[in-house]
Amino acid sequence: MAIEIGTRAPQFTLYNTEKQEVNLKDYQGKNVLILFFPLAFTGVCTKELCTVRDDIGNYENAASAVLGISIDSLFVLEKFKAEQNIGFPLLSDFNKTTAKSFDVLYEEFPAFGMQGVSQRAAFIVDKEGVVQYAEVCPTPGDLPNFEAITNKLKELE
Repeated sequence: MAIEIGTRAPQFTLYNTEKQEVNLKDYQGKNVLILFFPLAFTGVCTKELCTVRDDIGNYENAASAVLGISIDSLFVLEKFKAEQNIGFPLLSDFNKTTAKSFDVLYEEFPAFGMQGVSQRAAFIVDKEGVVQYAEVCPTPGDLPNFEAITNKLKELE
């Protein structure tokens, strides 16, 4: 079932590239932009995360944080993060539990016959854990609406 605005965000615990557990509840008291992306090192995913990296001030401040989540292993994400100089946490959803709980998992990815790849999606979870923005991109080639995301984060500050 799709995550709707006004509902509580599903809780999750995933490993980051430093091999530490990260819980959504660790960010209570902050607004959190959660970006699900299909696969590290692909063109559109690199563009998406580098766009956020380059405009990090629009997304991350004292009141907000950014988390990137993909089904890649934490080792792949560690290399991707280093090569792209990403300054926010990338989390491995290797077992696909978080993508399933947010209802953003392709049964079959539109390319190469891969199964169990997350869709490109953006969610803003407010300081109380309630979803205030939800966008699931129609195709893996589409990017989230960064202007709408920025506006919603400013509204929530």
